[in-house]
Parts: sequence; structure tokens; C-alpha cells
Amino acid sequence: MIRSAGMVIVRRVREDTLLWKFLFLRAYRNWDFPKGLVKEGEDPFETAKREVAEETGIMQLTFPWGKEYKETEPYLGSGGKKVARYYMAETRQSRVVFSVNPQLGRPEHHEYRWAALDKVRDLAPERLKPVIQWALDKVL
Repeated sequence: MIRSAGMVIVRRVREDTLLWKFLFLRAYRNWDFPKGLVKEGEDPFETAKREVAEETGIMQLTFPWGKEYKETEPYLGSGGKKVARYYMAETRQSRVVFSVNPQLGRPEHHEYRWAALDKVRDLAPERLKPVIQWALDKVL
């Protein structure tokens, strides 16, 4: 089983009323939260923080929900059956900077959005729907 770890990153935004926005990244046609493979001996929470920094440039994270996490059901990912573990983080940083992945010679993602919950639900693959509901339950 391949294990990955990532973060559901939320940001408070004022638009008439308080609203949570979720950071969603697109690689080709696939939308997901920042995540990556857990290296041998690496703590998944540390993996998730590392991947956020590498994929988005976001360094200003707080963890009001601690190290609670939600895992996906096993799914077919690159290289076989995969399980993704997601933690939650909050940031005030809105700017995302894609860095070049040295193995690919380009950024891993093509686009990002700070999306409201309804848009995240529309873009998300089925495997992420329970993670999104879990995150929503945390912020409300």
C-alpha cells in the first residue's frame, strides 16, 4: 500500500459574512489538496507540512485542530493502491507559489484556487468527498 500525506488548508475570508476558503490544486484534470508520498521513516504529519511548503510555498500554517487526520479509502494512484492521509491547517497567506519539482523539471500543479465549499465539492473526486465533509465539520 502506498501512503501519502497532505493538508486541507483553509483561510478565513470576509465577503459580507465570514467565509472559509479551501486551497485546491489542479494537476492536469485532477483536483486535490497539497499532498505527497511519505518517505521511509518520515512522520506523516511532517510529510504533509513538507509537501505544502514544496508545492505551494505556504509556510505560515497554524494547526487549531492539532494532528487529527482523515484518510481516504484505498484508491488506484500512480504506482498501485494508495491511501492519502489529510490533516487540517489554517493560514492567512493567500499567495501560492508553485516551485519546480526537480524530478519533473516543472511545477507539479497547473492551477490553484481558494475555493468556497460548494466549488470544492464540485471539483473534488469522489475519494475526497468524505475528507471534505470531515474538514467542514471541523470549521463549523
